[in-house]
Amino acid sequence: MSQIRILHAIPGRTRLFFQCESHPRIIEANFRSVPGVYSAVYTLETRSILIHHDTSIPPRYFIETAKTRLSEPLKQEINYKKELAIGGLAFLVDVLFPARSLVGIKQLLRPGALMSVYASRHIIVNGTKGVLETKKPNADTLSTTAIFASLLKGNPRSALVILLMSTLSEIITEMTAKRTSRYVRDMMNLDVSYVWKVYAHGNEKKVSIEDISVGDEIMVFEGEKVCADGVVVSGAASIDESSITGEYFPKGINQNEKVYAGTIVKSGNIKVKVEQIGDQTAVSKIVQLIEDAQQKKAPIQSYADELSERLVPVSFLLAGIIFVTTRSWDRVLNMLVIDFVCGIKLSTAAAISASIGRAARKGALIKGGEYVQSLSAIDTVIFDKTGTLTEGKPVVKQIIPYNGYSEREILMYVASAEEHSSHPIAEAMMSLAKKWGLELPEHDHETMEQIVGHGVKARVGETDVLVGNKKLLLKEKVDTRGLKFIDKLAQKRNAVLVALNGQVAGVIVIEDEVRHGMKRTINQLRRTGVDEVVMITGDRELVAREVHQELQLDAFYSEVLPHEKAKYVKDFKQAGGNVMMVGDGINDAPALAFADVGVTMGGKRTDIAVEASDVVITSDNPMILSDVIQLSKVTMEKIHQNFTMTIAVNSVAILLGAFGVIAPIVGAAIHNAATIGVLLNSTTLLLKEERVQWKEPLPSSTTYLVDSA
Repeated sequence: MSQIRILHAIPGRTRLFFQCESHPRIIEANFRSVPGVYSAVYTLETRSILIHHDTSIPPRYFIETAKTRLSEPLKQEINYKKELAIGGLAFLVDVLFPARSLVGIKQLLRPGALMSVYASRHIIVNGTKGVLETKKPNADTLSTTAIFASLLKGNPRSALVILLMSTLSEIITEMTAKRTSRYVRDMMNLDVSYVWKVYAHGNEKKVSIEDISVGDEIMVFEGEKVCADGVVVSGAASIDESSITGEYFPKGINQNEKVYAGTIVKSGNIKVKVEQIGDQTAVSKIVQLIEDAQQKKAPIQSYADELSERLVPVSFLLAGIIFVTTRSWDRVLNMLVIDFVCGIKLSTAAAISASIGRAARKGALIKGGEYVQSLSAIDTVIFDKTGTLTEGKPVVKQIIPYNGYSEREILMYVASAEEHSSHPIAEAMMSLAKKWGLELPEHDHETMEQIVGHGVKARVGETDVLVGNKKLLLKEKVDTRGLKFIDKLAQKRNAVLVALNGQVAGVIVIEDEVRHGMKRTINQLRRTGVDEVVMITGDRELVAREVHQELQLDAFYSEVLPHEKAKYVKDFKQAGGNVMMVGDGINDAPALAFADVGVTMGGKRTDIAVEASDVVITSDNPMILSDVIQLSKVTMEKIHQNFTMTIAVNSVAILLGAFGVIAPIVGAAIHNAATIGVLLNSTTLLLKEERVQWKEPLPSSTTYLVDSA
């Protein structure tokens, strides 16, 4: 019996993981046959089925049903290689045992015809079901009619050409789906059956992964895969996070940093405190996003499906008109074996699926085919500043000394005073002091006083240290002769003021650095056809202007309140723009929801922003933004190429067939060759693997200015 388990369940909606190689249509049909089930959609990419059902049916019922009543039907599957072999054998039988003396329905009794019917059984069943169940003919209904018409005419070879080439189309479609799903399936399969659990006394014991709970500590050794989300308690390692972020360069992980299920320890050993397990892990949430994305069709995909359904009756109508006007059975057959349905429908679905899969490999999770289409039309990109355009982490940009102090001396006293502060600015100062290799003087930490909204007051050795804003210095009656120097700098920059023993000692300029690679990303966005790149921030105008000038943006809006961001997005949309909003925080969520495409980016993104967005960039590499837009444009180009190719080739074939220029076997060959051609065109989205060469940022260059004021 195939493996089956519950992935997610709420009343009336159940998602099952179903490890089964049966054809999706067969799986869906078996689950839909259960009383009380309204719909069942199987996703080949993630091997899961989403069932909408009566709320009275418990989710476990579907597992039991699959093990009993549905177990036998679920063993059915279409082996396309086997079907090709059967079709080839039928072709050979028809050549060896021709029965030209038979006429009418007796033609169906000849060995070649019987073999052809058996070889085409899946097409015949699906074509017949389409008419009986939905009262609408489908592409297989057309093929079924053409197959029987060919057999009655005494030409099984035409029927076999239809079978062989449509089977080849299915093989290409299946190969595309499997290649697209490989990334997702690799993430889902943790390949971890046991884990080293660390007990209170420090001993490690190998236990089943089911025995791990939130709060437990586990050891992950070199070469092993992490099985849960958690925080590193001790140790250090180099970790391959490509399954989560799409980045192919291992990342250094140290104490107090997060690790995720599905990532691999390339070198080193770490002890991890478990925070999330099972379906709550980041990798499971990513898989959930991709599963849902596979079911959301792009408008062009829905259009392709609708157009295909409308064209099937047209083919029957053309066949009737040709029969009435010409009485030529060959010409009638041409109208049945040549249609637009397969090429348009299959190639569009394959292109959208391939695009979502390729984006996922790069580290971008597109939540549905509709957003692939929306991305291709983006002409305006709005960025949040902090944490999106910038790193969201303060760094020391300049140390400007005063009154004869040196840069190292100022930093030494400041770092010592701030040593035990968790404030981000204090961390920036400590980071630079560590980089410089400064030896911090001993001091009584009890003398340190955190003055909320102003700064820090401490005594380091024999020196009184003040680190903060102008109000703090005035309150502590610092020598006012240095205030002119302070005012000159504090107006323009994010400045932290330093006073030693009652005198102004200098200013430390703090900046939130522009994210590495962002300038190149914006240039690439312009090359993809984006006309306007805008920044919205709650920061002061002077700070925003510096970022605006550095990145050469088209416009910026400063001191914008969180709820006002959505208003700017709506204004740009009303002005006729197709707007992408890029953010990472809770305050960006309304704007993300109002945009044509909302994007969250980076490791600091919040859950609410992820929920509100349409695309999730799982890494800190901003170049993925331009890559995804370019990919969406290529995808839409492929779809339009496929439309044009399918309509052009099949229209010519229909005309030639209507005038009797080509035989039905040639018409079938042309039609199916066109379908195979457009499918192959869609698969090229997966064939060319382009990886962004993302490098770690170079150490920040810090400028140190000496100002004697």
